[in-house]
Amino acid sequence: MVVDQPEPSRYESLTIDDEGFIRLVWPADVTITGPSARAAFEAVNRLSADRRRPMLVDMATTKSVAREARAVFGERSAASRIALLGRSPVDRVIANFTLGVSQVPCPTRFFTDRAKALDFLRIGLQTSVE
Repeated sequence: MVVDQPEPSRYESLTIDDEGFIRLVWPADVTITGPSARAAFEAVNRLSADRRRPMLVDMATTKSVAREARAVFGERSAASRIALLGRSPVDRVIANFTLGVSQVPCPTRFFTDRAKALDFLRIGLQTSVE
């Protein structure tokens, strides 16, 4: 289920998959701005309908994350656990910097392997009390 059609400068897609995971995809070479992060944050909350869910964020080839976006990512949302999925050492640096300067409100880790990222999210399903 796709929640809406984002502007080109914002996230690429937002869905809930068959396992109940939120899947957020950022476009290649995007700079995630404060307004972009806020739009994604609000869309995630609407899509999840007041239920906390594990979330896979595909951030491969993200150019940068603005300070205002990092502040938004530090807010509590419908995500109960977040796996950041990238492809390169640059993606890892961006993710680690974002995580290092933002206090994330749920368990969050960076992965380059999709299967390992999904396993991390499934752990959240097993330990969830909701």
